[in-house]
Amino acid sequence: MTEPKSQILQELFELIESRKGGDPKASYTAQLLDAGSEKIARKVAEESIEVVIAAVHETPERLVSESADVLYHLLVLWAHAGITPDQVWQALEKRRGTSGITEKQSRS
Repeated sequence: MTEPKSQILQELFELIESRKGGDPKASYTAQLLDAGSEKIARKVAEESIEVVIAAVHETPERLVSESADVLYHLLVLWAHAGITPDQVWQALEKRRGTSGITEKQSRS
């Protein structure tokens, strides 16, 4: 039996977590974690813009690649903030079956 694809994100998150306190010269992830939330958030924003550009002007393959970059940097941001993927999955689960319009209005 093959692993669910969502397990890939969990394994990547665990790898990212293991880089906390690591040598920033030896690991890009450790470098990001060491740089702090502002730097990591900027990378999430940068990669998100690249997703938009790929979606509008580039190939589906480029969109896939840029999407993977966004997910990686988002997981780094979560790890830095002490948030786990399970917390995000739970938030999504709470929204299941709720209209996006209704959910957005509930935040006001």
